Order: sequence, then structure tokens, then C-alpha cells
Amino acid sequence: MKIAIDCRMIESSGIGVFLRETLRYLVKSSNTFILIGSQQVIYKNIPELSQTTNTYIIECSCKPFSVQETFMFPSAICEQINRCDIYYTPFFNVPNGIQIPIYITIHDIIFPDIPELTSRLGLLIRMWFYRRAYKKAQGILTVSHFSEERIKVHLGTQKPIYVVYSAVASYLDEYTEEANIQKQILFVGNIKKHKGLAILIPAFRQLRKQFPDIKLVIVGSAENFRSHDSAILDLQHTAETDGIHFTGYINDTELRKLYTDSAVLVQPSFYEGFGLPPLEAMYCGTPAIISDIPVFKEIYASYPVDYFQCGNISDLYEKMYNFFSNIYPKRISLTDQQKQKYSFSDKAQHILNIFSEGKK
Repeated sequence: MKIAIDCRMIESSGIGVFLRETLRYLVKSSNTFILIGSQQVIYKNIPELSQTTNTYIIECSCKPFSVQETFMFPSAICEQINRCDIYYTPFFNVPNGIQIPIYITIHDIIFPDIPELTSRLGLLIRMWFYRRAYKKAQGILTVSHFSEERIKVHLGTQKPIYVVYSAVASYLDEYTEEANIQKQILFVGNIKKHKGLAILIPAFRQLRKQFPDIKLVIVGSAENFRSHDSAILDLQHTAETDGIHFTGYINDTELRKLYTDSAVLVQPSFYEGFGLPPLEAMYCGTPAIISDIPVFKEIYASYPVDYFQCGNISDLYEKMYNFFSNIYPKRISLTDQQKQKYSFSDKAQHILNIFSEGKK
């Protein structure tokens, strides 16, 4: 097969990780890949692609979800894409003018599920893009059965939906340094309302009354922190004295060390499409305390996580208090089967199988 893949979001948080890691295995197949994006950026993120003979890059500076992409996508690029068998985008942006079978990935459909995250106009615009992509796609990939069901609720059941779970990035495989466990709680994720920091922070402050030397490390920027809770907004000014540290942007090596050296990861999300940080933490031997939302119950059903009642500050405090009151530091070890369940090599093959079936 000759497969065109949109790589313009290769540096975008979770979407970029999914794209980068999947590509590393896709290109090992006998297929030919036409990558849409910037050669400089693609090679910076996946240097080994510069040595492959089955990948070709079409330079494209047109931004995803822009007016140009939606209505006036460059015809010269479209002509090259339309010579392929499949067009795949890791998100739900679809350029105008593509005439070959299109496959998209919808990681989650959070905005119609939690409309207060955006304005009414913002929701209308997002739903227009969702519905447009759904209409144009031959098939939809998503990262959990939870997201599959929500897509069906909001977009319909006419199109086939394939669950291709996310997985652990390759940079975690390369780390062999022994853990230097710190008395700190780790939070990893975009600093948005549905991630549950408004639950974690008051629970942590209560915990500090019992354990004054515990720290909370938030992998994210304080400048991007948004909440309608005035007490949480004050955090930007009192964070360091409260034992809370915002890392801002950090690279893979720094994140890997934080995963390895932290006593526990807490993921208090109200909503996720998959929710990768707990898996990455456990991969590094670090326990995870997570909210009992449906998608976490699905993804982590066979993993040694500790659940707390979603949105319940007291319950989260109790779980953290019990953790630090008992044997410390606690480490975990995943089995080979648990590690293999979410591997990108398997996910890449699953995607190729979907494309092959669609081409028949």
C-alpha cells in the first residue's frame, strides 16, 4: 500500500506522541509512506526516518483546522496525496480535495460531553469539524471503548470505529538508571479543568498538614493554569511556599527521571480518552492513584492502581495519606504481559490491518 500520513501535528502533546511512536513501527513494514509536513520537524522528532527508503515527505505549511486547509488546500499537494491508497490523519482535521479513502483518529470527544470547557460558539465550531471529519472518513480510529461509545452518541453509528489503544513511548524503554525516590507526588498532564487539579491541590494541602516535607510536582506551566476557583487561582502566587512546583516544559529525559524518582503519581481526571501517565509511571516502577472514571476502569482493569472516588477531595486525601503512612517507598513491577498490552509495535500492526481491510 501507499499510505499518506498527516504529520503536521507531530509536536503536539498526546497526538504527537501517538503519531511519532506509531510511525517508528509503521515504516518498518513493506508499505510506502508519504508524510505531509515539514521535513526538518519530522526528522528532528524521528531522526531514523532520514535513513529509510520507503518514506517520502511532501512539504506542507498549511495549518490544521485553518481556513486554507478546510476550503483551499493546495491542489499540488492534493494531487500527490490522491495517488496514494489511503490518507490517514492522527486527529479529526481533513484537508479539502482528498478523494482517496480517509481514516481519522478521534482521541476523545470531550467538548460535547463537557460543554462548559468552551463557549457556545467554540462548541459549535468543534462539532462542525467533528461532523465534517466523520462524514468524510471511511473509518474512525479511537483509543478506548469509552471514546468509541461517546463518538457513537454524538456522531452516529454509520461509520466503522476501530479501537486502537495508546501505548508507552519508546524513550521509557531506554532508561536503566536506578530510582532515587523522592517524597513527592507527581501530576502529568495538560493544566485544564477536566484534569482534576482543583481536586488534587486541596487534598495535597490537607496531606501536608500531616507530612510537611511532601512535595507536589506538576508537569505543566502555571501560566496555562485556568480555573474558576479563586483559591486555586491564588496557587500561582503561593505554589512554592505550599510545596508545589510547576516544571513548565521538560524533555523526555527529564520526564522519565520524574516518573522514576517520584513516590507516587496521582491522576485525578474527570475525563480522558485514554489517560497515559499512570501507565508510564507504572512502567517506571512508580505506583499510581487515579480517579475511578469509566475509561480508567477500562484501561487499568488488570493493573495495580489505587482508585479514588472521582471528584471526592476527602477520598483522595485518604488514599494519599494511607500511601505515605504505610511502607515507603513502595515500588511496583509490571509483568511482561502487562507491558505488551500497550505497545506501539502492536498498535502499528493493528492500524495497518485496518487499512488493508479497508482497501479490499
